[in-house]
Amino acid sequence: MKLQIETNIKLDDIAIARTERFAHRPTIIFLHDSLGCLKLWRDFPEKLGELTKCNILVYDRQGYGESCSFSYSKRNNYYIEEEADLLNELLDFWQIDKAILFGHSDGGSIALITAGKYPKKIQGIITEGAHIFVEEVTIKGIEEAINLYKTTDLKTKLEKYHGNKTDEMFWAWASTWTTNEFRNWNIEQFLPKIECRSLIIQGEEDEYGTLKQVENIITQTNGQSTQLVISNVKHTPHKEVPELILNKASKFIKAINY
Repeated sequence: MKLQIETNIKLDDIAIARTERFAHRPTIIFLHDSLGCLKLWRDFPEKLGELTKCNILVYDRQGYGESCSFSYSKRNNYYIEEEADLLNELLDFWQIDKAILFGHSDGGSIALITAGKYPKKIQGIITEGAHIFVEEVTIKGIEEAINLYKTTDLKTKLEKYHGNKTDEMFWAWASTWTTNEFRNWNIEQFLPKIECRSLIIQGEEDEYGTLKQVENIITQTNGQSTQLVISNVKHTPHKEVPELILNKASKFIKAINY
């Protein structure tokens, strides 16, 4: 079933795509990365929903895709935690009491914070390339992305999904993460509060983070955590090796719901 996009959600003008096919089953909420949006997930959410017989919800955060523009001129060091707080409000707004979070990159960090701050609402989390602190490789990767944005057609490609919000969206990410103030950003304090099971995925060749990110998540969470490190894969496993991720993610979800 094709996801139907809704663009007039009252809470912060957030565009969502949702299916509710399976009564009394959890909802998998997909949280996109720092340059992503719901359309860039393509058919991955539907496939995972079908494999697990779970409902699906994908949304564009403010400033991305078909959602409204940013309501602020500059991000602070707590913007990812604020996104987790908003997700908590959205869970109430959408009346979802059985949530499984699947977060990529920034979305993975949002998933971790949400599970730490609001543990009773989250049944499980899956992260890909999540960050819990800033590394030199992260800065290098962003600097390379800035160069591509300035010298290649990357901006044009992003405009297909983000329209006239593209510049604002790109620099909100790139400018924030490369400031001296953001070097001290760290969300490890939320990890011991996570009670649910988690599947922590990272490509061995991830250009934005080392395996220290995975190691620290695994060792500090209270819920049962499993790591999946994939060789010859970079920052976007669900696009680079989709069948593997569908297989591992569906087994993880079935294990906590059957």
